Amino acid sequence: MDPRTFFSESDRQELEKAIREAEAKTSGELRIHLERTCSDPFERAKVVFAYLRMDETADRTGVLFYLAVESRMFSILADEGINDRVPRGFWDDTRDRMVTQFRDGHFKEGLLAGVQAAGDQLARFFPRKEGDRNELADTISFGEG
Repeated sequence: MDPRTFFSESDRQELEKAIREAEAKTSGELRIHLERTCSDPFERAKVVFAYLRMDETADRTGVLFYLAVESRMFSILADEGINDRVPRGFWDDTRDRMVTQFRDGHFKEGLLAGVQAAGDQLARFFPRKEGDRNELADTISFGEG
């Protein structure tokens, strides 16, 4: 299964719009990355996080939603600036919300729920600053994996 065709063009646009809307409220940076397969989504997400230079944001506020579409595995990876501030269990709750959608085959809705939850938490702890600039692309990225 090609990750580039996993979502329709309108689904991709909706996901990218959700990223832009979430980032409009925060200095945080969100990304979605799709690949075909992986054996360990957390370890792969760490590699992708670095490859996308998400660990280079000014306040260390990057969040990656990684999904291996054929393997049906995913991970949420947040940089240390965020993990030091969000409430305990927040990422587990976000993951559980996403899994509920994913189990029913609603992958777009699961990602939307995750992006919105992350955006809300980031806005709370990292509100958008005067002169804030978008440090990372809001488009979905794809890997070969």
